Amino acid sequence: MTDVAFSSGKPSFSPLRLQGRPLAWQVGAVVLGTLFLALSSYIEVPMLPVPVTMQTFAVTLIGALYGWRLGAVTIAAWLVEGAVGFPVLAGGAAGVQHFVGPTGGYLFAFPIVGALVGWLAERGWNGNRVMLAFAAMLLGNLACLVLGTMWLAIMIGAEQAITFGFLPFIVGGLLKSALGAATLMALPGRAKPANP
Repeated sequence: MTDVAFSSGKPSFSPLRLQGRPLAWQVGAVVLGTLFLALSSYIEVPMLPVPVTMQTFAVTLIGALYGWRLGAVTIAAWLVEGAVGFPVLAGGAAGVQHFVGPTGGYLFAFPIVGALVGWLAERGWNGNRVMLAFAAMLLGNLACLVLGTMWLAIMIGAEQAITFGFLPFIVGGLLKSALGAATLMALPGRAKPANP
């Protein structure tokens, strides 16, 4: 059973099939991915000290579709855009100050989350196995919350960080994980598992 869950998912783990494509395709995918991440940042519910956005949905989905390497590169490129002043962060925010403020831990967690979900997707935790895809998305959301809360705890203390930076996001993480898994399952051209 474990062998099936961690199979490579050949010929492709993703309907996008970006691995092995020419560099121009991959650069285009990075550009489109950063646009998708930017759009997800504008869907937000303002909260203090950290807003609720669709960013983790986009981060986990990009990891699952792009794979761990290209997913992490795409997410890092989006963060660089935000740091240099493009309005691509939550609510159209921009600037390096967001990387040292309350949201910094979550932002730095995003490439790690994308890589984690991408790594799992490459091993069969993708749209071909919806419960494993959900678990991968959930682990990604949990990793983001843990890393973000650890950063926030340095600024406002552990108890406050858990109260304001972790607990309010649990239900959203569950819902976004379910939406991500459903999105993967619904995409046309899903790869057939290598070991059915």
